[in-house]
Amino acid sequence: MEEVRVFPLSCVVQNYAWGKVGLESEVAKLLVSGHPSTVIEEEKPYAELWMGAHPKGDALIKDNRISQKSLGQWIADHPSQLGVKVKDTFRGQLPFLFKVLSVKIALSIQAHPDKELAGKLHSRYPEHYPDSNHKPEMAIALTPFDGLCGFRPVNEIIGFLKSVPEFRAVVGNEATDELQSCATDSARVPQVLKKCFTSMMNCEKKVFVEQLNILVKRVSEEAAAGRDTSGSNGDLLLQLHSQFPGDIGCFSIYFLNFVHLEPGEAMFLGANEPHAYLYGDCIECMACSDNTVRAGLTPKYIDVNTLCEMLIYSPSPAQSKIFPAVQDPADACVFIYDPPVPDFTIMRIQVPASMKKYNVSQIDSASILLVVQGEAMVVSSPNMELVIKRGSVLFISANEQLSLHITSDKNLLLFRACCIL
Repeated sequence: MEEVRVFPLSCVVQNYAWGKVGLESEVAKLLVSGHPSTVIEEEKPYAELWMGAHPKGDALIKDNRISQKSLGQWIADHPSQLGVKVKDTFRGQLPFLFKVLSVKIALSIQAHPDKELAGKLHSRYPEHYPDSNHKPEMAIALTPFDGLCGFRPVNEIIGFLKSVPEFRAVVGNEATDELQSCATDSARVPQVLKKCFTSMMNCEKKVFVEQLNILVKRVSEEAAAGRDTSGSNGDLLLQLHSQFPGDIGCFSIYFLNFVHLEPGEAMFLGANEPHAYLYGDCIECMACSDNTVRAGLTPKYIDVNTLCEMLIYSPSPAQSKIFPAVQDPADACVFIYDPPVPDFTIMRIQVPASMKKYNVSQIDSASILLVVQGEAMVVSSPNMELVIKRGSVLFISANEQLSLHITSDKNLLLFRACCIL
């Protein structure tokens, strides 16, 4: 019997408290579309859909021709299906974890360690850092999506230090003056910016809570009087304070870029890049790791010293954080997000319904395909025909070509995670 190389998956949902609830969540909507018998609980958060073979969320195989129950088990028994380069480079493991996220409440101020730091943290604190891998990741907006990413240009930070006295109070006069004095000295900026951020993150709790309360009261009164609060980043401040009252992370909005993504736009988060997701639905892909260093806006374990030491203190404008998709010169339907790491690449595939038939390209890597819109009949060997629709997830072995026959009047929108070495 010929080996089955393409098969549907049933994927794991994570009900983290920060997720959108019920059918507000894109995760929940995709679940119901792909598996109509799924019961969605109206008050329950549906935060993440994990599509991959991570031990905390190994996808189940929905094909009775296959004896293995999970994707991880199948890959362990068929490592060659990853593709030769992927198998050898990543020691027979699927190197990426593919996700859908639906964010209602801000995720923590955080960064992900590089491989060297991940190894050290895992050996010292395995209860907080569960593996030794790095975790670069990319978010691609499905709906309008907001986040914080990277340090603002120095002139913006200095502007907030001048217009928000409460922010200056938690950073401290010495660090503030030093940043102002070196604003045009690019060689000194990273060192002084680190001093400012570390000073704020280590501010005595009594002091920062008092200053935060003063700031929130002032901004609330200004907003109620109809005055412009943008000089204090007022709307975002009140949003975060309502979710995490008295949290030092509320002040991070004056250091970090606010990044807004429209559907299809992306941001890449490399090692040691400070960030936080704020609101919206996105596709996410990352190296297969669960390592996160947090320092605010979270009830989880906080490791301020590690975060302050590891960050890249490199100021740049918010627009520079939007990662471009490049149209595939060989296929006008494909837009490629290819980050500067070997672990993953994402393709956005947009097929007009008028095409009727479309071939998903053959690549030398295993891949996972998610259907966000449209319906099609999949034809592949051996003699496989399968209907896919919104919410369907397929595993595709390396060097396998699929033929899609579009069966509805809606355009197809697919996302495909793979590893192109």
